[in-house]
Amino acid sequence: MKLKKLLKDVEVISLIGSDEVEILAVEYDSRKVENNSLFICINGSNINSHIFIEDCKKRGAVCFLIEEDVDYEEGYTYVKVRNTNVSMSIIANNFYDNPSKKINLIGVTGTNGKTSIATFLREIFKLKCNCGFIGTTCIDDGENLLKTDNTTPNNIEIQKNLYNMIQNNCEYCFMEVSSHALSLNRVDNLQYNIGIFTNLTEDHLDYHKTFEEYRKAKEKLFYKTTDKNIINIDDINGRIILDNIRNLKIPYYTYGMNNTGTFTAKDVKLHEDKTIYTLIGPNDIEKEIVLNMAGQFTVYNSLAVICTCYALNMDIDEIILYLRNLKSVSGRFEKVENNKGLNVFVDYAHTPDALDNVLKSVKSFVKGNIITVFGCGGNREKGKRPIMGSIAQKYSDLVIITSDNPRFEEPEDIINDIVKGIDKNKENYLIIEDRKEAIKKAIESATTRDVVLIAGKGHENYQIIKDKVLDFDDKKIAKEIIEKEAVQ
Repeated sequence: MKLKKLLKDVEVISLIGSDEVEILAVEYDSRKVENNSLFICINGSNINSHIFIEDCKKRGAVCFLIEEDVDYEEGYTYVKVRNTNVSMSIIANNFYDNPSKKINLIGVTGTNGKTSIATFLREIFKLKCNCGFIGTTCIDDGENLLKTDNTTPNNIEIQKNLYNMIQNNCEYCFMEVSSHALSLNRVDNLQYNIGIFTNLTEDHLDYHKTFEEYRKAKEKLFYKTTDKNIINIDDINGRIILDNIRNLKIPYYTYGMNNTGTFTAKDVKLHEDKTIYTLIGPNDIEKEIVLNMAGQFTVYNSLAVICTCYALNMDIDEIILYLRNLKSVSGRFEKVENNKGLNVFVDYAHTPDALDNVLKSVKSFVKGNIITVFGCGGNREKGKRPIMGSIAQKYSDLVIITSDNPRFEEPEDIINDIVKGIDKNKENYLIIEDRKEAIKKAIESATTRDVVLIAGKGHENYQIIKDKVLDFDDKKIAKEIIEKEAVQ
């Protein structure tokens, strides 16, 4: 594609070189630059990639999008803009020929539930047609499963994968949309057919600074939709967002348990291995819903799925049938299968609300004790650590506080922050810094009547310590320990 075509709608401050140069690839990662690439120099919080220009020339880059003055060299083209991050989304959209307008793009945002809802929708619609997925666990372009470092990747990655999905005959893409992505322009120039709001609880305030700014970031999704918006009205922030978008011409559906929505769950019954409720909906819908998953949060996730499927004109009985066949998403209240009758679950709960919800759900069906293993990530919000300590102690008969992904913090310092929320007068907590030993102690302490919850890492198969990423899978480790343990 000619550079001048690529720069359509980009506000260019200056252009040095030729705009007739042929661009075969657009990259922001200098390591991926190849012949005839346009390299986009991002001035990020951790690194300023303008310093990689010379290296990119050696790799074959012929053009550079810059926002700072650099040394110009004849034979190369330099395009200066006010903000390369903003301009990147326009360029990527042009390069991949507006892919979001050629596929049904459904975005899910909120603190908790994004992965489960997007995954459930993907599983349901894959029974009908080819589908793509972009989220925490992977990117699925309809033919290939790819790893991803972020819940929502960079704009170029998104546009590229949407383009590939179209080439692979995908009719839908179900996508998790993080607050970081919305505030950092990663999803600019994307057109969503449907936006889904799950909930909003304390998270990422180290980045957003205030809860209001966090909510406003999430709200941006609902100004990018063309067909429907779907909102959890049990969440006060969902109601605020709904009030703010009511005047848009985009129709909306709502869901809840405590407030009457388009779809409402009544008479909820939580069991160890399933959840049953009565669904109330439009046109006198009153149906029994049976989910082969435990937890009150699964009710909310299923309601969001029902709203979306209904908005996409799926028959309600067909929706109910599909729901009944769904299983928990990897690392989301996932049972560690074993032949010793132990109830050990792995869950991604890493926020106060998520931990509160999953422990409340366990409390509703447990026959014995609740044993909780959890820690908090390093170089992230310190404020939530004592809150999570208090929540874990409140609902658990035994809390084992351990290490999570300490990153560049000392695990002991993180644990000390958690312990600030612990009532020292109670003797229902232990500190075992080594996560494997903490899991081992929890399982050794459990009987077949108890529930062991290993929270915080879920699907993650690694542990980040300083600058090292080590193999560590809660589920795999728990299974190995169970196989060696005698049942009490």
